Amino acid sequence: MQIVIIGSGNVASVLGRLCKQQGHEIVQVVSRNAAHAKLLADELNCAYADYTETLNHSASLYILAVADTALQELNKTISLGNKLIVHTAGSVSKDVLKDISHNYGVLYPLQSLRKEMGYQKEIPFLIDGNTTDTLTMVEDFAGTLSTNVTKTTDDERLKLHVAAVVVSNFTNHLYAIAEDFCKKENVDFKLLAPLITETAERIQHFSPGAVQTGPAVRNDIFTIDKHLRILSNHPQLKDMYIKLTNSIMTSPPTPFPKGEGA
Repeated sequence: MQIVIIGSGNVASVLGRLCKQQGHEIVQVVSRNAAHAKLLADELNCAYADYTETLNHSASLYILAVADTALQELNKTISLGNKLIVHTAGSVSKDVLKDISHNYGVLYPLQSLRKEMGYQKEIPFLIDGNTTDTLTMVEDFAGTLSTNVTKTTDDERLKLHVAAVVVSNFTNHLYAIAEDFCKKENVDFKLLAPLITETAERIQHFSPGAVQTGPAVRNDIFTIDKHLRILSNHPQLKDMYIKLTNSIMTSPPTPFPKGEGA
């Protein structure tokens, strides 16, 4: 399939490589930043442009991999008739594209993507389309990129985007705060890496609530008090520690599945 990618950031770069790996032809990269567009276009061996007025109109699919705010602006500058166009945003309705084409949808990668990432076969995609036929086209294309493709409505996708922010962005922020604490207290943050890996692995098999550990779930006030004393010089982390501890303590217990090991 011939594809135009609009955007040159993290999502555009990863999807561009993935499309090329799967045998699709990227015919053009379009970006506000000409240098970034050229860099990605050189990698994908295609043309590039820095203005949508020079958009290639011969492609079969147009992937809008741009910031959410930019989608509203592009809506006023692109007209594609019946060409298939999709955006890659988790929190934006597919209908933002309704004035661009009669066939539009969503191809949202439910993954944290960085330009530096290599080819990944199993990126999960949440997809949608404005008609049954359009949805089928988006689904068929997404199936060439991944075996993990799920149809979702705008509302479902938005809710999953909220959850994604919690499990990815918020969690990473806590890692950053913990790393800063370790540096200030002269202990090695890298020693926590196996624990981070084990925690992430455990929830692949069990409900997170069922495998919650730590002093809060045990109601271990003695240990919690010791922690709070150490955190007296780290007010931001202390405040988070108290709030998260209270949240764990007041959450209803999740029973461990019967027949499962500890």
